[in-house]
Amino acid sequence: MLSFLDEINLLPSPSNSDYLRIGLENWTELCAQDPELSNVANELGNSKDGTKILASIFGNSPYLSQCALGDTDFLVYLLRNGSKKALKYIYNELKNTAPPEVDQSVIMKSLRVAKKRVALLTALGDLGHALSLNKITRTLSEFASEATNRCLSHLLLAAHNKGDLALPHPETPVKNCGVIILGMGKLGAFELNYSSDIDLIVLFDSEKINYTGRKFMDDCFVRITRNLVKMMQERTADGYVFRTDLRLRPDPGATPIALPLAAAHTYYESQGQNWERAAMIKARPIAGDINAGDEFVTFLRPFVWRKFLDFAAIADIQAIKSQIHTHKGFAEIALDGHNIKIGRGGIREIEFFCQTQQLIEGGRNPALQTSTTLGTLNALVVADKVGATVRDDLEKAYIFLRTLEHRLQMINDEQTQLLPDKPEELDQLGIFMGYDDPAIFRSELEQTLNVVKSHYDNLFKFEESVERTVGRLVFTGSDNDPETLISLSALGFEDTSAISQIIREWHHGRYRATRTVRAQQLLTALMPTILEDLADTVTPDAAFMRFDAFLKKLPAGVQLFSLFNAHPRLLKLVAKIMGMAPELADRLSANPLLLDGVLSPDFMGPIPDRADLIDDLNLMLESARDFQDILDISRRWLNDLKFRIGVQILSNINGEFQFGATVTAGASLTKIAEITMQTLLALVEAELAAKHGYVPGGRFTVIAAGKLGSYEMTPKSDADLIFVYDLPEEDVLTDGEKPIPPGLYYTRLSQRFINALSALTGEGILYEVDMRLRPHGNSGPLALSLSGFQKYYMEDAWTWEHLALTRARSIAGDTDLQSEVNIVLSKIIQTKRDTKTISTNLLDMQKRLHKEHASKPFWALKHYPGALMDLELICQYLKLVHGNDHPEILTTNTIESFHAMAAQSVLDEDTAKLLTSAMILYLNLQGLIRLSLKDRIVTDTVPTALKEALCLAAKQPNFDLLSQHIEKTEKQVSEIFEKIIGK
Repeated sequence: MLSFLDEINLLPSPSNSDYLRIGLENWTELCAQDPELSNVANELGNSKDGTKILASIFGNSPYLSQCALGDTDFLVYLLRNGSKKALKYIYNELKNTAPPEVDQSVIMKSLRVAKKRVALLTALGDLGHALSLNKITRTLSEFASEATNRCLSHLLLAAHNKGDLALPHPETPVKNCGVIILGMGKLGAFELNYSSDIDLIVLFDSEKINYTGRKFMDDCFVRITRNLVKMMQERTADGYVFRTDLRLRPDPGATPIALPLAAAHTYYESQGQNWERAAMIKARPIAGDINAGDEFVTFLRPFVWRKFLDFAAIADIQAIKSQIHTHKGFAEIALDGHNIKIGRGGIREIEFFCQTQQLIEGGRNPALQTSTTLGTLNALVVADKVGATVRDDLEKAYIFLRTLEHRLQMINDEQTQLLPDKPEELDQLGIFMGYDDPAIFRSELEQTLNVVKSHYDNLFKFEESVERTVGRLVFTGSDNDPETLISLSALGFEDTSAISQIIREWHHGRYRATRTVRAQQLLTALMPTILEDLADTVTPDAAFMRFDAFLKKLPAGVQLFSLFNAHPRLLKLVAKIMGMAPELADRLSANPLLLDGVLSPDFMGPIPDRADLIDDLNLMLESARDFQDILDISRRWLNDLKFRIGVQILSNINGEFQFGATVTAGASLTKIAEITMQTLLALVEAELAAKHGYVPGGRFTVIAAGKLGSYEMTPKSDADLIFVYDLPEEDVLTDGEKPIPPGLYYTRLSQRFINALSALTGEGILYEVDMRLRPHGNSGPLALSLSGFQKYYMEDAWTWEHLALTRARSIAGDTDLQSEVNIVLSKIIQTKRDTKTISTNLLDMQKRLHKEHASKPFWALKHYPGALMDLELICQYLKLVHGNDHPEILTTNTIESFHAMAAQSVLDEDTAKLLTSAMILYLNLQGLIRLSLKDRIVTDTVPTALKEALCLAAKQPNFDLLSQHIEKTEKQVSEIFEKIIGK
């Protein structure tokens, strides 16, 4: 008599004829070899349900076919005796074959055999409706507990026999052992699914355990835990028991896999997060010292079940729900390939529907302190938190989806919740679910998902401050959520796994800024906005990593996160900095207090005037204890101002602020560079004079050339400098304790000044210094006498050196000497020269430079024909040719020179206007590109966000038109160049 047949009804039809044929062939072959099995086959053949049961197994599931055909003795026992006796038989066999004292390999084999038997028993009970969903999941959960306990018993006894432990009850190793294994999630709630892994937390009570080993106790229990995982999940010829996950323990990235009980107490009292409260709702001791485990769960009750939730905690729970939510228009339900666990309308949404309400109400209503999903739905109705209709809808959906999950997993023993993406395979799954018409299955499945989605979306309805199109974002727990990775990818991030992992580390309080509960709550609420803003940058991944580096260096987070929450514009600006300005991002990371200034009303206004800046720098320098402090303070002062100017450049992209244009920024950057150099030069000379004294009657000045001389500095500009001194007599010595000749003195002063500017300290550098424009270039002396300087440029200098001097001016040092040097510079430039010689030499230089940079595209805004270099050469040429007759044009700034040339009729108005517009265009674009990219721009790889920014900066509607505008401008400048200078 086959008792099991009396338990079953409504078996599903076979969905795969190939599976069925292969299974029946193997069955027939085995029956021919085993008389007892042949008798069972005959009995099955004489029963309507008996015939169906084989077809259901063989025609739907290769894994169940393997379990049945690989252990026909148990199959026969199950069929003859029914599921209850068969389950007792499994446990009796385990008791006999896997006591704690036997070899580990024996226990591993016994557990694997038992697991397959439990799998077959529950699967057949599921297929034949002999077992309810609750009975199936409880049977699987209880077996997981039994298997874990047997592994732990064996390992504890082995440690006892080795002398590492002195167990109080070696005959029952786990009794009062002080080791607690908590089952989390579905295992803890007796809801384990068919092919689930198990989530465990392993704790040990160091005060209770009598440790007698020679090494650290912690190492012993880490080793025991590692071996337990091996016994459970290692695949052998007999299979595996359960995949085992230990990542729900406190801060898994920073803690050992077995944790001292005291450390767990401290963590949950001080750092536990709301998602961990939700996880602990289902926690229960499943192995080890059960009494100690119960005590620990009792200890956790105030953490899990808060009687009084503050607004921040409720907001955090709502924010978690907001993270999980998929907004309309994103990832709508599509059956093919849908994830029935974490997708829209899936199992996770039902579970979260229950858990969030438990977290808020459970502390005040003990009836809601339930662990099972269906039990909680009923409790919510009793507590008048949910209507009976909602409960019935979600209960029906939960049973349907969990049954579907089991069917998916029992096909090939795979931990999957993904529906097949091929229509024919989805139809086969519908048949396995018991539907003869796949269309009806599809309809009921879609209806179920939509019902869950509807009830879930109505949970905690509240208006969000920002309209978003972000998809599902879940950063709780220890695993990367698959749909979250899809959402991150849709936003534009590439290394989504790494980003998800880092965000989970934020929530675990790894950084000082995210260590407090309030900081974590604020961060959770801000997360969708943070990711959207970072995604809307030039390089989203790089922006995210810079933001992560920024968070790492924050001393605290609540104040800043509150600022972000109150001022969304500030967060958007920070994201723009992280994504578009690497050096500004580094500066902000080094000094987060800079953000306080951003909110001040005058931050986007003009940089203060020269007198105020000088006073400000001198005031800061008063706190310097030594010269190293001087270097650091000057760098902080300058870099903070460069940060402000850089932010203005970024903000000007949107046309919001009058003073953010790169051209204006160039003048501001030049002004702060001059003030820094003037101040530092005096301090450097004082430092040198302390040893050598001063040169009696001697004077020294710094000449700026290049962009510093022309007021056109960018945030990354270096400093082109020339040093000049003047002496009343040649044969004097300095007047200090260690006198030295003037030439040596000014050489040392020059070198020390260069070092003060370019030395790398903890605050970075001020400027890279380029001395190649001095007389005789790199082979010449660092500092030159005024007479020698004048003589060189009047008699020996090349045309290109005269061109360079058109942008030169004295910026620091003795004020009288500065005036004299500027007069000398004008005299040199105004010297009458042969125009033909100038143009010939200039054209030769232009051709050589164009040849060197011939491979660069038209977006190379400096060296491409008609770009910045040609503009500057036009201006410099006209100064050399017309400077004598029109000294008004000798201003060092290119744009001002073009205006003056138009006023003096050196250029006609239209030409001057075109050249000026071209200069502004190039400077604006170049400044933005240099702020955003380390390398030159490559048009086919320009990030979309940078393209948009460049278009806004150039007032062009799209990137293609901007490119055309640049090409047209370069062509026009080239034509003017040829007209004025020649070809």
